[in-house]
Amino acid sequence: MVDIKDLEKAARAGKLDRREFIKRAGALGLSLPFATSLLSQSVQAAMPKRGGKFVQGSRHGGTTDTLDPGTHENGFMQNLVYTYANHLFEVDNTGELIPELAESFEASKDAKTWVIRLRKGVEFHNGKSFGADDVVSSLNHHRGEDSKSAGKSLLDAVVDMKKTGSHEVTFKLSGGNADFPFILSDYHFAILPDFNGKMDWQAGFGTGGYIIDRFEPGVRATFKRNPNYFKSNRAHFDEVETISLVDTTARQNAVMNQEVHAINGVDPKTVHLLGRNPSISILETTGTLHYTFPMRVTMAPFDNYDLRMAVKLSVDREQMVKKILLGHGAVGNDSPIASSMPFYNDQMPQRKYDPDKAKFHLKKAGMEGAKLDLSTSEAAFSGAVDAALLLKDSAAKAGLNVNVVREPKDGYWSNVWNKKAWCACYWGGRPTPDWMFTAAYVADSNWNDTDWRTGAKADKFNQLVLAARSELDNNKRREMYFEAQELVNDDGGLVLPMFANYIHAVNKKVAHDDKVAGNWENDGNKNVERWWFA
Repeated sequence: MVDIKDLEKAARAGKLDRREFIKRAGALGLSLPFATSLLSQSVQAAMPKRGGKFVQGSRHGGTTDTLDPGTHENGFMQNLVYTYANHLFEVDNTGELIPELAESFEASKDAKTWVIRLRKGVEFHNGKSFGADDVVSSLNHHRGEDSKSAGKSLLDAVVDMKKTGSHEVTFKLSGGNADFPFILSDYHFAILPDFNGKMDWQAGFGTGGYIIDRFEPGVRATFKRNPNYFKSNRAHFDEVETISLVDTTARQNAVMNQEVHAINGVDPKTVHLLGRNPSISILETTGTLHYTFPMRVTMAPFDNYDLRMAVKLSVDREQMVKKILLGHGAVGNDSPIASSMPFYNDQMPQRKYDPDKAKFHLKKAGMEGAKLDLSTSEAAFSGAVDAALLLKDSAAKAGLNVNVVREPKDGYWSNVWNKKAWCACYWGGRPTPDWMFTAAYVADSNWNDTDWRTGAKADKFNQLVLAARSELDNNKRREMYFEAQELVNDDGGLVLPMFANYIHAVNKKVAHDDKVAGNWENDGNKNVERWWFA
């Protein structure tokens, strides 16, 4: 049944004209003066206003962070790069892929050749005009044998990239890829100024809605609005400050005390308490965010298949969703492809907690009573320590002795993740299976945190991902992605117990579109560009 809130929402979204709004309001028994006033307030609230300083607290940030987009590995830096720079494409707040610095694009029938035409009249913060040279040097930064970029593997299919006009770039791929524009929206691939054929990232000049004023790694970043931003309907604040508040309690206290206007990573255990604060609204979005405990399959004892299977069967996923997420999420199935994504394998049996079967595999591995170190920290995700302790308890019933190692928050992503044999982790996910697999699971990915690269099943997985990428028949593509998910679930080192909702606490002075992106936290990590003060 439609109520007043539904009418207000429709009016803000521009779905009702004045006559229809008044008509429906009358049907609800509202007087004409009251309905007219309500409509005026709704329309006014929907109109972005410019001005003010927006301050947010981030659950991410480390002292090793740099402005080199190839090194970005956490949400603080992703939010930062979206604040001061742009990409060829972006995923908008509705989940649709749209051109950003690209103006239009054209693909060959086999999806191997892509011609991208660029916007004209765009300037970098230093006054340099944006053009094709900037695109070529920015993307080449992530290519080549010597590149250490985390996005390198995503561009491996690019065999040739040429400037074919002052504002046109042509890409040739080794194989067809219908998802190529999605790849170019990856946050690593910020377009920064060309300087003598190289991308100039040190200066911190982008084309984005805000200009970097100060950047203190692991501490804060401050920005001022770009007066020449090419998006006339975005970047509404005069100033922005993003503060690294890795500690959950400190972050939540900051928003409750109105020291910041918004925070991400709200602990599910305190959502109801924050929601009672009259100055705060809870903003929750569902997407591809998932919490994991990756086992590196090249490091003992996780190089043993049966030991890995024993661990997977020792995880009580339903208890984790219930006790860690408090219902703000869904059970995972040791595959990174979310149910909201295309080609999700809904036929794969859900792995359940089975201590007896875990004991069978543990005995088969010859590791009964094995002691396993599990490194964890709240830097990984809110509740990561408690989740590890839950895993320790459930695994004990299967005969596994899990030793929970509490690691320091600072430096967790540089000193623990991708280095220690077993740890806690999170992934924001990606919009397509190819992107998710390429970012974190194919053999040559720099971010392959399970190190699952060799072996018959890993080889088969890599072949499937490659074949599916160039397959234009969606039915065949679906079969390939289904099998790829089964291989990750069975042979890989991934323990993925839960998909978590993004939970934010936002001051009620802050306004945003009715539809908020779920591809990343913070409205796709573009909140400073999309939000405004009401």
